[in-house]
Amino acid sequence: MIKSIMMRGNPPVNALREPHRLDELLNFRLHRLHMLSGAPVVRLLEGRHGITRREWRLLALLADRGPLSPSELADQGQLDRTRTSRSIGLLVSKALALRQTSPADPRRACISLTASGQSLYEDVFPQVADINRQLVSVLDEATLNALDRALQGLTDQARQLNLTVAADVKTQRRQGGSKRLLARSRQDALPAGEASIF
Repeated sequence: MIKSIMMRGNPPVNALREPHRLDELLNFRLHRLHMLSGAPVVRLLEGRHGITRREWRLLALLADRGPLSPSELADQGQLDRTRTSRSIGLLVSKALALRQTSPADPRRACISLTASGQSLYEDVFPQVADINRQLVSVLDEATLNALDRALQGLTDQARQLNLTVAADVKTQRRQGGSKRLLARSRQDALPAGEASIF
């Protein structure tokens, strides 16, 4: 349960608004929910159907929206392009997707589902949807509608924050920022008056 913080002379403030610990951060709680609720989906996908959750995401996007370019798949799947390219290659190797040249632009690749990929989607999606139904079954309709509105509002706000907060800093996804931290620690270890050229 989220605790409320009582401020002197003021009404209680929800800890989600004023977090003081890791497990009071919204992103941490959403990630924990994602991991817990996603575990049955991962077992279903990997154990029964031999595909990863990332491959499933791309498969579902292609089934829902039709042929897409690799960059469109990356953007709409919220994945970086390197991982998307790797997942596309795996789907093609499993005969679940087809990579072709776009008829409108020979320089542009176009990814679509094969008949096997479409069949797999039609088999798996109802099972994933059933897990989703079981997850939200603890919420009544009013609460579910409120959650839907809240998620939309938070998503819109996150888009704005993504454009403004630390927008001048490039992420180091592969190293998790380790290169920058390593360089900083080396710099700190130098004797006073010396500077690293790296």
